[in-house]
Amino acid sequence: MANHKSAKKRVRQTEVRTLRNRFYKTRIKNIVKNVLTAVEGKEKEEALKSMKIANKYIHHCVSRGILKKATAGRKVSSLQLKVNAL
Repeated sequence: MANHKSAKKRVRQTEVRTLRNRFYKTRIKNIVKNVLTAVEGKEKEEALKSMKIANKYIHHCVSRGILKKATAGRKVSSLQLKVNAL
C-alpha cells in the first residue's frame, strides 16, 4: 500500500480513471453492437443512423485519450465497409 501522500493521491486518481475508461469502453462496445445489429437485420436506414453516431462517438473517445487514433480508424473503417455493403 502507498505510504507517501502523492502515492495515495495517485491510487485515488487511478481508481477514478479506471471507472471512467470502463464507462467509455462499454459505451463504444454497445454503439458498435447497434451498428452490427442493424447491418445483420439489413436495415439500411437504421445502420446509417447508427454509423453516424458510432463515428462521432469513437472519434470523441480519441480526443479524450480513451482510444488511440489508429484503433479508432480501424473500428470506423470496418464498420463503414459493412454498412456500405448493404
